[in-house]
Amino acid sequence: MFDSFWDLLWYTIVVFAFVAYLVVLFQILVDLFRDHSLSGFAKVLWIVGLVVLPYLTAFGYLIARGRSMAERAQAARRDDQRAAEEYIRQVAGKSPAAQITDAKALQDSGAITDAEFEQLKANALAGNVSQRNDLPIR
Repeated sequence: MFDSFWDLLWYTIVVFAFVAYLVVLFQILVDLFRDHSLSGFAKVLWIVGLVVLPYLTAFGYLIARGRSMAERAQAARRDDQRAAEEYIRQVAGKSPAAQITDAKALQDSGAITDAEFEQLKANALAGNVSQRNDLPIR
């Protein structure tokens, strides 16, 4: 397939350039659909440009919208991080003090008895995660 070392080197450079272009192309497409300030018609024009004149349009997009592209990517990362942290807080459950406070509020409102409150308090202090079935159904 390769007659010389230089053919292999040239093939490697061409493949690298093509893969780099694909990475840039997909980043541009993701950014186009992430940008809510750009109209649908403008998005279509950019996509048609990427199909008709791919390299020229990609370079033009990076020059014209590169800074805002980075800002949108950074905002998306912040939103993803915030959502992940919120999910972790939700899954991790409440602290023992918060569980006892919630149980005390239920006791004060008359929703649970003193014995049920003591059971919830003991579970919270023991580190057991309270589940729905900890409370009896009335």
